[in-house]
Amino acid sequence: MKIGVIGAGSWGTTLANLLAGKGYNVTLWVYEEDLAQRIGKNHINDVYLPDIDLEPTLKATSDLAEAAAEKEMLLLVPPSQVMRQVVEQAIPHISFGTLIVSASKGIENDSLELMSEVLEETLPKDLRRQLAYLSGPSFAREVAQGIPTAVVAAADDTKRAQRVQEIFSTPKFRVYSNDDVIGVEVGGALKNVIALAAGVADGLGFGFNSRAALITRGLAEMSRLGVALGARPETFSGLAGMGDLVLTCTGDLSRNRSVGIELGKGKRLSDILGGMKMVAEGVKTTLSAYQLAQRLEIELPITEQTYRIIYEEKEPRQAVSDLMLRDLKSERDDFANG
Repeated sequence: MKIGVIGAGSWGTTLANLLAGKGYNVTLWVYEEDLAQRIGKNHINDVYLPDIDLEPTLKATSDLAEAAAEKEMLLLVPPSQVMRQVVEQAIPHISFGTLIVSASKGIENDSLELMSEVLEETLPKDLRRQLAYLSGPSFAREVAQGIPTAVVAAADDTKRAQRVQEIFSTPKFRVYSNDDVIGVEVGGALKNVIALAAGVADGLGFGFNSRAALITRGLAEMSRLGVALGARPETFSGLAGMGDLVLTCTGDLSRNRSVGIELGKGKRLSDILGGMKMVAEGVKTTLSAYQLAQRLEIELPITEQTYRIIYEEKEPRQAVSDLMLRDLKSERDDFANG
């Protein structure tokens, strides 16, 4: 099976390596030409996974056409904010019938669209019929190290989701299937926003009580936004919802939580991001999620305060105080209605 993987960050490289390890013929598209050459020569992604040996059969290229052409499956893993641009460039090289799987998580700025909506809008009609999505609690480094992980493959067609299950599953990488694409997409996007907030709380020196509250109330926001967009509530109790939320809000490998910690300590966002090689998707998704909530007229209090910290430079302690002093509500009603 010939597979193209578009995007050589830590997650794209990890998934490409996993697939190559299963014996598939995998070509990884790397944006930086010099990095592609080093991966090909040394079998190490020295920028994003410097201590992980890659499969010698994994091919790297900076030629998008080479990575996309004549493939049975195309795995899309670029940063969410450039997904549209990358896919538009790849379209002329994608063959009819190619299975297209997105593993990027986020909400596009300006359009306020999930990656599924971006792809449905960008791809020709014949290619839209082959879309699927991979999400769930999965730090790239742990997957690359062979630590047991469970994720979810979503598609509007059950057989397509099951096909993705079969392609990706290994004894240490278990894939479940789901037909709620919107729910899986919202879970994967909003968990990064809540992780920023959890990081802020950690940076302020708060304890486990605060983290538990943020995770639980963050799940309520995730469900509220998802249901408003047409998702099923039960999806958020699964891997793409609660699973990814817990991981990203508590794990030391979480880029979004790390950014939040530094914000909580009083550092400026530009200084924090300037020292990072990898993308913290939650920063831009916070803007999109906040604006989307305004459009849909739903309350996402944690998302709103995270937005104000990042984009209005609100003092983090004041943001926490404003969250705690909101009108008192029933938990049952608040979970659905804000």
